[in-house]
Amino acid sequence: MLRKSVYSLAATLAGIGAALAGPVAAQATTPATPVAKPAACVTDAKLVPGCGVLWGAAAGGFTGAPRDLEHKKWEQVSGRTATIFHTYHKGDEKFPTDAEIAMTRDKAHPRVLLLNWRVEYGSTWANVAAGKLDARIDAFAARIKATYPEKFFLVLNHEPEDDVRAAAGSGMTAKDFAKSFRHVIQRLRGHGLTNMVSVVAYMGNEKWMAQSWWKDLYPGDDVVDWIGVDSYNNAQPGGFHTGDFLYLANRTTDKTLFPGWYTWASTQHPTKPLMFAEWGVYDESPVVDGAHKAAVFDTVLPQLSMLPKIKALVYFETESDQAGRDIRPDDTPEALAAFRKIAADPRFDVKLR
Repeated sequence: MLRKSVYSLAATLAGIGAALAGPVAAQATTPATPVAKPAACVTDAKLVPGCGVLWGAAAGGFTGAPRDLEHKKWEQVSGRTATIFHTYHKGDEKFPTDAEIAMTRDKAHPRVLLLNWRVEYGSTWANVAAGKLDARIDAFAARIKATYPEKFFLVLNHEPEDDVRAAAGSGMTAKDFAKSFRHVIQRLRGHGLTNMVSVVAYMGNEKWMAQSWWKDLYPGDDVVDWIGVDSYNNAQPGGFHTGDFLYLANRTTDKTLFPGWYTWASTQHPTKPLMFAEWGVYDESPVVDGAHKAAVFDTVLPQLSMLPKIKALVYFETESDQAGRDIRPDDTPEALAAFRKIAADPRFDVKLR
């Protein structure tokens, strides 16, 4: 009786199995519906990515080495094309240079220029605003119209805080900067430079942001396309300016006086995309430990997701800055491994349009 029941159960299970196998087999032969690939992440007319974040570099700082060659070396180090190519100019220098133009016409490695220009070099912001350097501005406009139709970022006098002389009549007050910025951008637009994307780039130092005149630096939403900051972290445990990526974006002496750059920019100017026009990590420890810088780098990706207004990251790379600090991401194997993880993230897969 038991054996017969077992045989009956086995037959029943076999029948069930056959019944189940039929539809499964039939499903396997039905062509699967293709999964639509997500649309490519591309930039708009103001170079703002519709998704993701632009990746860039200012490589070879304070070395005197050709910037284009240093940029290419840095790309090999990081493992990714640095889409934003950040260069620096002043006064009557003729730019973009042939080398800079060539870098942005490399079809295998698409790049966009972030040109940093001190228009007032040798003079004052007040003189710029008064039109006394218009010949300098007009010459730049003429070069762009004649040689460079591609879109480009233009920063005017990055980190102006360090150059402010607050005394009335100095020609270099915060309000003088704002007026000079407005004058330059409006004059360039008047010349038909529709391929120019303007950037105001602050110094990421909480000392300046606490000054009563700091708010006077902003030129106005009508002449600013992007808002940037240059900010650096110390990897030394317990050191001055030691912190994670959020600290890099929002440090302050007193939140009641100033909420931090990111909070200020994203709330007071919510329509503007934000960029780290320069950023980096150094280590002032008496004995450098690669794990320290790596630990800071490890905070970038998770915390970048908490800063949705950030649309560009431009690393400033140098073996020795003005204070002798090493801001290279590859000064130790541990730091390089952590940095390459950042660079490999797909959110930086942005195409220039």
